[in-house]
Amino acid sequence: MLEVNRSAVKFSASLSSGLKSALVDGKSLEGVFRQIALSMSSRLLNASLAPLEQLAGKAASSLGNALGNGLSNLVSRDAPVTPFAKGGVVASPTYFGLSGASGPGGTSGLGVAGEAGAEAILPLARGPDGRLGVAGGGQGAGRRTGAGGPKIQINVATRDAESFRRSEAQVSAMVARAVSRGRRGL
Repeated sequence: MLEVNRSAVKFSASLSSGLKSALVDGKSLEGVFRQIALSMSSRLLNASLAPLEQLAGKAASSLGNALGNGLSNLVSRDAPVTPFAKGGVVASPTYFGLSGASGPGGTSGLGVAGEAGAEAILPLARGPDGRLGVAGGGQGAGRRTGAGGPKIQINVATRDAESFRRSEAQVSAMVARAVSRGRRGL
């Protein structure tokens, strides 16, 4: 009702102004009425489009809220970001972002880990030959193992000391082959 009153006041002001222009300024009455008709048409069009503008505004606001809520559910104070630089285990379905070449076939979007059970996340490092592989035991890629290297324990069970002496060369050769394969990355 208030809007109708405002429109009536504006119409009467336009009509008065137009008649004054026709009488005082000598403008044609036809031009004055044409201007009033255009003004009224514009106001009616604006009034009829107002509900559509409000609907579009509400739809855009709802869409923005939905997107905002969806993104905030991915990362929020209740679900903090967990770093996996040193590795870790994903025990339940967990979504993560893919960026370019890291996805299958160079895709981007979202990936999921842990959907079929626990999965390990292993840190990668480049070896001395430049090849990418799993960084093991905190050694880092390409680091020679020495006194601080990984400790390997081999248990050999024999019937007696003489049996051990007979198999010692065979066990030593097997260990040497395993170490050699490990250095080549096999």
